[in-house]
Amino acid sequence: MKELQPLNENVLLELNEKTGEQKTASGIIIPDSAKEKELTGKVVALGNIENPGISVGDTVLYKEFSGNEIEFDDKKYLFIPYADVLAKVVETEAI
Repeated sequence: MKELQPLNENVLLELNEKTGEQKTASGIIIPDSAKEKELTGKVVALGNIENPGISVGDTVLYKEFSGNEIEFDDKKYLFIPYADVLAKVVETEAI
């Protein structure tokens, strides 16, 4: 079995690709090239990072033009520097 393991202070994210045709309310089809890129991903692996604020399985928000996108075993991944992680997405109770 092959797996990707980030080196140094890098984070490996699995990207959530939204597929399928999207339309506006008036019926105009939006091509993939015009869609906004999702800036969240699921943490798959962490490199050598002291006291990380995230762990494997967390969903994080990252900087827009960060990292290197790759395809591995028919899934899309993103390698980003740990410093480019902006926030951890957490569930909270409704008030």
